[in-house]
Amino acid sequence: MKRLSGQDRELTAKWRPATRAVRGGTARTEHGETSEALFLTSGYTYERAGDAAARFAGEQVGMTYSRLQNPTVEMLEHRIALMEGAEACRTTATGMAAMTAALLCQLSAGDHMVGGRAAFGSCRWLTDTLLPRFGIETTVVDARDPQQFADAIRPNTKVFFFETPANPTMDVVDLRAVCDLARRHGITTVVDNAFATPALQRPMEWGADVTAYSATKMMDGQGRVLAGAVCGTRAFIDDVLLPFTRNTGPTLSPFNAWVVLKGLETLDLRIRRQSDNALEVGRFLEGRVPRILHPGLPSHPQHNLACKQMDACGPIFAFEVEGREQAHALLDALELIDISNNIGDARSLMTHPASTTHASVAPDKREEMGVTEGLLRLNVGLEDAADLLDDLDQALGRAGL
Repeated sequence: MKRLSGQDRELTAKWRPATRAVRGGTARTEHGETSEALFLTSGYTYERAGDAAARFAGEQVGMTYSRLQNPTVEMLEHRIALMEGAEACRTTATGMAAMTAALLCQLSAGDHMVGGRAAFGSCRWLTDTLLPRFGIETTVVDARDPQQFADAIRPNTKVFFFETPANPTMDVVDLRAVCDLARRHGITTVVDNAFATPALQRPMEWGADVTAYSATKMMDGQGRVLAGAVCGTRAFIDDVLLPFTRNTGPTLSPFNAWVVLKGLETLDLRIRRQSDNALEVGRFLEGRVPRILHPGLPSHPQHNLACKQMDACGPIFAFEVEGREQAHALLDALELIDISNNIGDARSLMTHPASTTHASVAPDKREEMGVTEGLLRLNVGLEDAADLLDDLDQALGRAGL
């Protein structure tokens, strides 16, 4: 298999993001295939015993085991790193495996972390339940206010961890302000960029150290496979993250990597069309529901910041109705839009976070996060926007809105 040469890397570095998403990281076998090859193998053979010893010693380039290296997975990692503008990337089996690995690989008992209060329910479980079991304390702050990060810093603070836009409340974090603060104090910033992907927002351009993804979402984009990714410097990926992942094994399968490679080819087209659709749907809902949380609308309190940091505001937003009963009534009245806790799909999906994605979070914590009983999260897909508006119009009417 032809591996990327220095000349190849110089060429791909000149490509713009949409081109990188289609061609970045591609390495062809002697057959010259146009689509990336799918290597379904767990292990590799060696010509001589000395070759095996040399590879395990890091003295010879080559694969040893698919928990560590796989040609198909490696192509995906190169592509995501190029899109992100990162030196390196390591993929994982799921998005939560990426978040867990990105934190546990660098935190130890006695360390302190500052986390954004608005976060995916499983991410809050990490900060509130898992990390304390290992003697790692987290201070949860309103990530919209950089001063709260500053006030939470302790001598043993090692990491800032936050999402922007946040799931599901669409809080937007000032990346430049928070990342600069972290740099001044020797703190590593880990940013969950799953809602935007590198097609719309590249946190490293604003000073972030590490970005983490659920590639299950927009990167695959069609609800087919689970995948995650962590991007950072070569030193972080190889010396900090890799020892953790190689020994704990949250490995991405070659088939899932291949599917995400195919998804990335259309990411730029999909996410921009879905962003346009979401903006149209958001404008329609703004006059019909008590409250809407869409960073692309001027009514969002951080609209200007979102427009500054993002190329578009993405396909996902939230809105509020009057409590759980009305929220469930609206969901039950939908005819086109599916009830689903997933996001990033080409199909439009809606969920009630308080009873699904954040059901495991204690009610008082949900209240603190802004996940109210009336909050609904909508992933706008690739359908004709007029059909989505028709469906929402009739469902709102049947729900009493």
